[in-house]
Amino acid sequence: MGRTKERIPVLALWSAPRCRSTAFARMMAERGDHAVVHEPLSRVVDFGEVEVGDRVAHDEQGVLAALRSLAASEPVFFKDTTDFHYPALLADEDFLASATHTFIVRDPAEAIASHHKLNPELGRDEIGFAWLYEIFAAVQSATGTTPVVIDSDDLLDRPAETVRMYCEAVGIPFVPEALTWRPSMRSEWQSTSRWHRSTSRSAGFERGSGATVDIVEADPRLRAFRDHHMPYYEKLSAAALRP
Repeated sequence: MGRTKERIPVLALWSAPRCRSTAFARMMAERGDHAVVHEPLSRVVDFGEVEVGDRVAHDEQGVLAALRSLAASEPVFFKDTTDFHYPALLADEDFLASATHTFIVRDPAEAIASHHKLNPELGRDEIGFAWLYEIFAAVQSATGTTPVVIDSDDLLDRPAETVRMYCEAVGIPFVPEALTWRPSMRSEWQSTSRWHRSTSRSAGFERGSGATVDIVEADPRLRAFRDHHMPYYEKLSAAALRP
């Protein structure tokens, strides 16, 4: 059972790659009541540095310190993906317990098909559901409570109900006007723009016509990846809020 920690106004959304987390972050930006930080941990691993507010972080610890600093002046929302492993995050029990950590999931076969379309050489671990569940379990241990999980299919099929339920669960107002937006490629997406093209063309939570799961079923390597990650997805999905 985790110890009671003083809360900080940091709201995190953790996601395996290609689970529609960018669309959720786009909605959070439309709200206008949080500083929205785009994938600071994955970016610092990938590029060696990342801007968080008025700071430049060069490692995981620097990102976590910058998020805390930014939250001292305004509420912060950040989303990040688990195509990388984050040992410093997992070791920072204070951050695990004091920020509000939430999770979004998608059927692994769909996520793998979408990921493979952009990165045909993807490896098993960067699909990310095992590392996603590791963060979920660490937050659960640090807080003594089950974190909020949503299913991205619910987000597409029943956006208002799903976002309202999420907002109630994390204690922020529901802002229905934020469910739609003007299509654009946001500045924070530019360096990884090919991963965000579908969201940049969207005006809300929309189901795309991307890669199908047939490619996963037909490819023994991708099928093995799906089978590896499915138990972690199933544990997360079992905890998901249902509109």
